[in-house]
Amino acid sequence: MKKLWAVFFMFWPIVAIWSFWVAPARNWWFPYNNPSATPIGGQIDDLFYLILVIVAVTFVGTQIGLGYALWRGATNTTGKAWFTHGSHNLEVIWTIVPAGILMFISLFQLPVVAEVRVKSQFPEEARLAPVAEVTARQFEWRIRYPSPKTTASFKTEADVQDWLANPRPDDLYSVNDLHVPSGKAVQIRLKSGDVQHAFFVPEFRVKQDAVPGLAIPVWFQVINSAEQKRYDQTLRGYSYELLCAELCGWGHYKMKARVVAQPPAEFERYLKELHDEQFDDGVPAKTKKQ
Repeated sequence: MKKLWAVFFMFWPIVAIWSFWVAPARNWWFPYNNPSATPIGGQIDDLFYLILVIVAVTFVGTQIGLGYALWRGATNTTGKAWFTHGSHNLEVIWTIVPAGILMFISLFQLPVVAEVRVKSQFPEEARLAPVAEVTARQFEWRIRYPSPKTTASFKTEADVQDWLANPRPDDLYSVNDLHVPSGKAVQIRLKSGDVQHAFFVPEFRVKQDAVPGLAIPVWFQVINSAEQKRYDQTLRGYSYELLCAELCGWGHYKMKARVVAQPPAEFERYLKELHDEQFDDGVPAKTKKQ
């Protein structure tokens, strides 16, 4: 029975190594099989791999050590047991080494975290030109776009805050359908209309909580690629799934939408079509001219 436990604990490092080895080929969820559609996502993937390697080495090493100790104890029937009250030096080592590793990870990730979270580090073209206000509510995503005239008027953060607080008559609206220009750094302002939600686009590596009472800036830059195989001819752009990643009620499972990344010209065309649809009064254009 003692040997069985030793084999049991030695078995799991083998399973872990095997799973690490075959996961990319089996198309399990790894960044390798799902390339990021944003440049910042590539940096986040690098952090993921760094932590994965550290955790894998730690797990496999400790399991091998545990299995070895159990095997020695199960097979050594003649020697006397070694009684000890512990080792001060060993305790210092296993305290300092993990602390050092955690400190290294914390410092190593700071530039990426700052680029994602700190508004002063946002690209200049996205900082004062929000593409849309995205409001999460049970159980849908409501999108409000500023008109091109309003966008041109954004000069300071105060102008953006005024637009967020005071909807304009020429604002454009859609539900569960967020369009953004590709190849450009864009910003959205994320809000919640009721409870806490989370804006999550896996291919962008973007995940941000939507907190009631706050308008949180989120930026990303979509670099469309034919390798992603997400081009939608009807939408004239690349379509990505937008999910709510925070349990927000009974309909959380169905709180899905899409993000469509289009060339800037197609994005402007979309806004014009949305304007024409929204302000259509049912009177044919020819009749108006008469």
